[in-house]
Amino acid sequence: MIKTFALPIVFVLPAIAAAQSPKDQPPVTAGAPIVARQRLALTDLPPATGKPVMLFDGRSLKDWRPWLGYVDPAVTYRGDPENKPIGIARGGGGEDFAVRQVDGGPAIWIKGQTWGSLVHRADLANYHLRLQYKWGAKTWAPRDRQPPNNGLLYHTHGLPGEVFGTWQPSMEFEIMKGSTGMAVVVGGKVRARTTVVDDPSLIAPQLRFRVGGRPIDMVNGTPTWNVEAATDAERPIGEWNTLDLYVLGNRAVHVVNGIPVAEITDIATIAPDGTRQPLTHGRIQLQSEGAETWFRNITVEPIRRLPKIVVVKGAAVANAPSGSPKS
Repeated sequence: MIKTFALPIVFVLPAIAAAQSPKDQPPVTAGAPIVARQRLALTDLPPATGKPVMLFDGRSLKDWRPWLGYVDPAVTYRGDPENKPIGIARGGGGEDFAVRQVDGGPAIWIKGQTWGSLVHRADLANYHLRLQYKWGAKTWAPRDRQPPNNGLLYHTHGLPGEVFGTWQPSMEFEIMKGSTGMAVVVGGKVRARTTVVDDPSLIAPQLRFRVGGRPIDMVNGTPTWNVEAATDAERPIGEWNTLDLYVLGNRAVHVVNGIPVAEITDIATIAPDGTRQPLTHGRIQLQSEGAETWFRNITVEPIRRLPKIVVVKGAAVANAPSGSPKS
């Protein structure tokens, strides 16, 4: 039995919500001034207030629901009503999602060729989630010439395929080479706030998370639809990475291989009357978005407070160009 850390409240939003713009982003500006990245550390880790729960049992995907978007992912952002998403994954999802052995143990294998996601059935709130992932060997069109891309989506709600026929509205902990930990709002009715610095070394929207930076409201389809991670803490392709996601109510902290890279506040949905409603719980999705990916050791435990992010004084690293268009 899967333990849930929130009451199973159902959110109902309009049938189709806008998602990130698929338009080509401008290149890195030649000769742009260098912005020093903060070096951050995590302190005051919250103790678990209950036993950890395994979200992946190592044997099956019985608690995960697969969903697939379009046969041709290149049509995802067109909004063409003649194109219909695949929906509930063909053949139970085995062609796209499966449990396989890798590096001597079981893991969730995501092919990545067809875009979509695995959605876990547990409705979670106030938790620390930990998982490990690594990239596989294959990437697929239309992202075969871009950095490998996936994502951990949390506070998932709404209808399957509500966002471009492919994902459900949520907050995203980006998993993408060079940008893991980036914060993304998925769906036009999702909002979040964070603090940033303008970083010309990035592609648009050229925003990087910064402790004590300029506060912004993240809004899909606008120049604030995503915020790059404070730094690139991912390991080389082929190695396992550990992600820690701390969530308390409508706030979250993204951690990559022990290094905090983003802090999100005021996660919300926009109600039909235009009011902002705190988004404090939901399911998680593991994305499929163009790159073969492995996931293992997925656990969640309840917490009552968030860890703290501190700036390591006298320590900063210069930015290198990073980031890539993604959904």
